[in-house]
Amino acid sequence: MQLEIITPEREVFKGEAEAVQFPGLDGSFQVLNGHAPIISALSEGKVKVNLTTNYEAEENADAGIEVNKSNKKEIYIAVKGGVVELLNNKVIVLAE
Repeated sequence: MQLEIITPEREVFKGEAEAVQFPGLDGSFQVLNGHAPIISALSEGKVKVNLTTNYEAEENADAGIEVNKSNKKEIYIAVKGGVVELLNNKVIVLAE
């Protein structure tokens, strides 16, 4: 599924993911490929992303993306809150 994480200042991440775990207001939850449509509010925490391929940082990469050293397909992105929408295998996160 396609994942975009956007803040008011810039696009933090855009890429293909197998699974994404979010810090929801009532606890964490995960979405997978083919998940039913959903809109949810997010609390402060980390978004855990399981990518389809190893994460390769660009030269101008954001320091806000934390890569799991033992599994380069797993990254973490800190958010202060926001909203997530999943529709037709496209996930858009509007984060603070």
